[in-house]
Amino acid sequence: MSLDVSRKLLAEAEQGDIREEAFVDTVRTSLPYAYDLIASLATELHDGQAAFTDNQTPPPSEQERGQLLRALAGDAIRTSLERHFGITLAFQNCHRVAAFRPESRDGETYARFTSARSQILNQSPEFRDC
Repeated sequence: MSLDVSRKLLAEAEQGDIREEAFVDTVRTSLPYAYDLIASLATELHDGQAAFTDNQTPPPSEQERGQLLRALAGDAIRTSLERHFGITLAFQNCHRVAAFRPESRDGETYARFTSARSQILNQSPEFRDC
C-alpha cells in the first residue's frame, strides 16, 4: 500500500472530492523520504538561478527507494507534489529525480533531461535491480 490514508480522509473521498492540501499531507506522512527529497529540491530550485536541481544520491535503503518510486509513479501523487511545490518533476533511473521550473517543461534543458538519449547515458550496472 502506498499511502496511509486516515479514516477521515477516506470518508471525505467516499463523499466526493478531497482537499489537495489533505492529500499532500497524507503523502508527506506516508512517504516521508520522497516528500522530503522533493521538498529539498524545490527549495534549492526556488532559492537559486539554476535551470533545475536534481538528486544523484541513492536512497539509504530499499524502503526509501520504494517511497520515491511510489511517489513518482502515481500520477495523482506526482502532480499534487508538483502543484504544492510549484515545480515540474522529471525522473531517471531509480533515484535521480529533478525539479524544474514549470515554465521549463517546453524548454531545451527539460527535453534533454527527459530524452531517451539522456536515459541511456545515465544507466549503469548498479541500477539494474533497483
